[in-house]
Amino acid sequence: MAQLRIEVSITEQTLTLLRDGQPIAQWSISTASAGAGQQEGSGCTPTGLHRIRLKIGEGAPENAVFVGRRATGEVYSSELAARHPERDWILTRILWLQGLEWGHNRGGCVDSLRRYIYIHGTPDMEPMGQPASHGCIRMRNKDLLNLFEQVDTNTRVRIEE
Repeated sequence: MAQLRIEVSITEQTLTLLRDGQPIAQWSISTASAGAGQQEGSGCTPTGLHRIRLKIGEGAPENAVFVGRRATGEVYSSELAARHPERDWILTRILWLQGLEWGHNRGGCVDSLRRYIYIHGTPDMEPMGQPASHGCIRMRNKDLLNLFEQVDTNTRVRIEE
């Protein structure tokens, strides 16, 4: 059985999907504008080995809006964005990450799961290929839909600078 894994490069701002160690797809992403880091409240993207703990949003429409990991029933639009300029938009799907390295990205004040670190969709006008998030890994919605269909919970995710 083929083994899938994800590699995220903070330096290159890419997410690569590998099957049995061979790249099969690569997408431009956006990680934290604050850079790499583990600390709760830092706004940084955590490094190290993770796994997909939960897949959220299956069956929701593209551009579905999520707040607190629940679909609001809204679909993102420029009009909705104008009404809610304060929102950090989490759209389409969520891949919630859990750190696998105790003391580095799991446990205490460095726990990626408790920091709510996701791979998620973002509005199409948000930049890709440059750091701009609040800690999560942002993807174009169509790219995220593609990735979401190919991975399962427990898929390993390595995030490196």
